[in-house]
Amino acid sequence: MRLEAITWERLTDATADRIAGLTAADGSPWLRVAVDGAPAAPTGELARDLAEALRILGRPALVVAAAGFWRPASLRYEYGKRDPDAYYDRWLDTGALWREVFDPLEPGPGGTGRVLPDLWDPETDRATRSPYAELPPGGVLLLHGALLLGHWFPFDLSVHLRLSPAALARRTDEGDRWTLPAFERYEDEVGPGGAADVVVRMDDPRHPAWHRPVP
Repeated sequence: MRLEAITWERLTDATADRIAGLTAADGSPWLRVAVDGAPAAPTGELARDLAEALRILGRPALVVAAAGFWRPASLRYEYGKRDPDAYYDRWLDTGALWREVFDPLEPGPGGTGRVLPDLWDPETDRATRSPYAELPPGGVLLLHGALLLGHWFPFDLSVHLRLSPAALARRTDEGDRWTLPAFERYEDEVGPGGAADVVVRMDDPRHPAWHRPVP
């Protein structure tokens, strides 16, 4: 894969332009975009920057954090608090994401545009009780977080913030290093570097490089 150096500002603007020019493959009036990466990667920051750039282009955007759809602790920790396979397979409530985020953005009469921005607070281990957000037709969902690819979510564009194994280990907090085998499995089973439409290498976050997407 050929990568070229780019600034975060240019990357954000170019990606927002790409998104604004897309049409959903399934005919949905909404676009669904993934910003995928390990917790050590700034997926939330990039998603928020993209949302602002899209608004400037006249496209409303809604940023949703995948961590707001983690399962309750009783389910996440069923096999212990540091089980990398559970982290990979069980922490993300994919059913809730389909029901509350993707189904409302489907084409046809089921598409209401009413998206729940989060369901569960993993810090308090309680339901968030957040109100639904109304995303108008032409709007863009920006879902960010870890291990998002490989679930058959109907993304119209996916961005993967890539860290080499050494950089991921170096930039992962000591208390979270038990998750590293989950990302090794993600590489083996999903191959996000090949599956994503846009790949950004950020071993040095001050000097990102990207694989330029082909429209």
